[in-house]
Amino acid sequence: MAAHTRWTEADIPDQTGRTAFVTGANSGLGLRTAEVLAGKGARVLLGCRSPERGAKALERVRAAATGPAPELVRLDLADLESVREAAKKVQELAEGKLDLLVNNAGLMAIPRGHTKDGFETQFGTNHLGHAVLTWLLMPSLRNGSAARVVTLSSVAAAGARIDVADPNFERRTYNPAAAYGQSKLANQVFALELDRRLRAAGEDVISVAAHPGYTWTGLGAGMARSYRNPVVRALVSAGNRIGEIFIAQNVRQGTLPQLLAATSPEVEGGDYIGPHGLGGLRGTPVKVRPVPAAKSESLGAAVWDVTTKLTGVTPDPA
Repeated sequence: MAAHTRWTEADIPDQTGRTAFVTGANSGLGLRTAEVLAGKGARVLLGCRSPERGAKALERVRAAATGPAPELVRLDLADLESVREAAKKVQELAEGKLDLLVNNAGLMAIPRGHTKDGFETQFGTNHLGHAVLTWLLMPSLRNGSAARVVTLSSVAAAGARIDVADPNFERRTYNPAAAYGQSKLANQVFALELDRRLRAAGEDVISVAAHPGYTWTGLGAGMARSYRNPVVRALVSAGNRIGEIFIAQNVRQGTLPQLLAATSPEVEGGDYIGPHGLGGLRGTPVKVRPVPAAKSESLGAAVWDVTTKLTGVTPDPA
């Protein structure tokens, strides 16, 4: 994974016999991840919120599959009951043996809102939903072969902070970008804390994180719409357009970091994979340095604890 090595989809080992669950598999990075894994022989379970969009994605992944037929799992990360039902369905479909969980789904810089359980939408969906899903699927991951959890973070985590005393912006003034950054830093913190706890428990499962750099998936358009001030909205839209033309990677390239994290035998627990070029915005996927806050054991423990307190779900490993 040296910077001069151009890792591509061709470097992915045969995935025959492995079962993977990919969240947000109806479009963008998640759909591409599902297609590639299925094309390498894996049995892929697609976690999608919309049945209609999920059905279309399923057809695409089915067309790419060289192994077992992919299957659709209804998953709404903004509803913990849906997360529980999805985890149960995955365990049934995988017959209690899951080799790969890709926590890919995410919302980006949207207007203030709340999940069904009352959490700030981005923190609740991007972090809390995935954390609960991971904990509930841990028994199946333990039964997997060389099992791993890949959690998608973002370059936005670099300038973010997590307020564990007010993660849902109940006292702070809500800012779409700040809320997004907090949720993606939480993803990274959780991934590294999970791996620390897996190692401490002597588990074989590993946890790694990845980020796609600046990949144009359409989320940026939603970010622009989240600003009420028309001048700011226009400026953000213009910036997005310039970035899309001159900087952004396409989805195929942007998916490579999480594919490397999900499949490379060189990946170790606690690794963070992202593009190596242009300040981490684009380029060949390599092992990169996590955000300093993500390496903090005290912050990791605090995020772990607040996640448990908010969701009421027993963490695994305990």
